[in-house]
Amino acid sequence: MGRCFGVDLSSGLQVLVEFDRTIRLVDSLIHQHEGLPILAPGFIDLQVNGFAGADFNDPTTPLEKISQAARALFATGVTRFFPTVITGPEDRIVAALRNLARAKRELPEGRAMEGFHVEGPHISPEDGPRGAHPREWVRPPDLDEFRRWQEAAEGNVRIVTIAPEWPGATKYIEALVAQGVVVSIGHTQATGEQIQEAVRAGATMSTHLGNGAHSVLQRHPNYIWEQLAEDRLAAGFIVDGIHLPACFLKVALRAKGIERSILVTDAVMPAGCAPGRYKVGEVEIELHPGDRVTLAGQDRLAGSALRMDRGIENLMRLAGLSLREAVTMATRNPARVARISGRQRGLAPGERADLVELDYDPQQGRIRILRTWLDGELVWEAPEG
Repeated sequence: MGRCFGVDLSSGLQVLVEFDRTIRLVDSLIHQHEGLPILAPGFIDLQVNGFAGADFNDPTTPLEKISQAARALFATGVTRFFPTVITGPEDRIVAALRNLARAKRELPEGRAMEGFHVEGPHISPEDGPRGAHPREWVRPPDLDEFRRWQEAAEGNVRIVTIAPEWPGATKYIEALVAQGVVVSIGHTQATGEQIQEAVRAGATMSTHLGNGAHSVLQRHPNYIWEQLAEDRLAAGFIVDGIHLPACFLKVALRAKGIERSILVTDAVMPAGCAPGRYKVGEVEIELHPGDRVTLAGQDRLAGSALRMDRGIENLMRLAGLSLREAVTMATRNPARVARISGRQRGLAPGERADLVELDYDPQQGRIRILRTWLDGELVWEAPEG
């Protein structure tokens, strides 16, 4: 039986938490102590294309590199993540999903891969909404193709991003939702009615809202306003200080409310690596000093180098959120939207023992991950000093 002491971020109480694979006890301390760390649920990232040199889109990525990436994510407080495969030829998507399924099944860290997110290829082919996805592999939704993905993924495809303006998108969304898959609207130029049809069909999320869009939009209405106004859609936001300006982030969070807002990284393989040129899937990208990631030789953004712990700091700095609000966007909200069982009630008996212990410096607005537990197992501990 494991145990830890700290301040429960959600309640502000000093508590003892006892756990094995699940939390068994959360008990308030009778005597108060100085200097206890903050305790929170482990972070959840619904959109990670790669990390620490591992490209989840590459079918040849060795399992050891995926293991290293998972351990690097643990150091940022992440305990559950969704490896994300972007637009590409079907055989490459299938092979990447098969490789990820093997990693999930065989690696000790594989259980942290809660499910897989396929972002594309059923997105807008137009410059702007398509983002950095290769145009040549953009194609209409196809249920038979989805079945081949799911077979290769061993049933682990849990989120699919689609542009709902495609003919047949409504039936495609209905079919995926009936199988328990979360459908997210993204990389789209859909009309308001097409977005409403997607929501009626069961779409429940917007992928990195505010990005993957035209640089110049009709003032109103447009597909960003339509998604912001739709209360049945939760929204993911890349909060690296690069993808979204503070003014948009503040307004978007007010529109969605904290309860429907999710912090995602959209991290790509060079995240945590030295600046330079890299390849993600079939796309060549460049990591610049300052953690800006673009298509090689261009200024178009191509994912991020964001860490979840830095994203939480950015939410406090850019949007004026409290630590508790920011952590909620990285824990309970993604757990609810992605339907992750055992992760929706915070630090409570019966929940999975995914825990993070951290220090917070309110003067600097910085957090430091001290320890991370996955299923009750200590998977990261910060070095002393």
